[in-house]
Amino acid sequence: MKNLFLSTTILTCALFFYPGLLYSQDIIRQQSCDGNPYQEEVDSLKTFYASQGYSVLREASVTMESEYEMPIVLPMTQGVWYQFVFIGDPTSRLYEVRMYDYTEKQVIYKKNMWGDVDGNIISFQYIPQASEYHMIKPVQVNKNKKKMCGYVMLLKRTS
Repeated sequence: MKNLFLSTTILTCALFFYPGLLYSQDIIRQQSCDGNPYQEEVDSLKTFYASQGYSVLREASVTMESEYEMPIVLPMTQGVWYQFVFIGDPTSRLYEVRMYDYTEKQVIYKKNMWGDVDGNIISFQYIPQASEYHMIKPVQVNKNKKKMCGYVMLLKRTS
């Protein structure tokens, strides 16, 4: 108990006297895009997956930087069927999505190149082996744009 009190006191003093500690690291924060340039694709995919028995759990448009992963942490339940969809900028030349389980073991890896049949859309099904948080890291590479928009959806099978 003394150690906890001492640690809390030291941390509080450090943050009070050195507030720059809070801002000393570069942090990637999720920011939504202005508008949704992929609304037609999103609506079409929602309709398709709804007909397959899926409902949308989470969705977001995110501003991404070329060649940088955008980490997304999501809780998933063991035995439930999930569908993950990532839509990248159509002018990017490479799209990748990696998924890691709670132990940081890579459980999914998908890669599309510009001109592939699936193009700028990566989707996959996943059934977790345990109820735990998973990290999904989409990335896209674009030689003409430094910042671009991406769109992610997590759907859950309901029927």
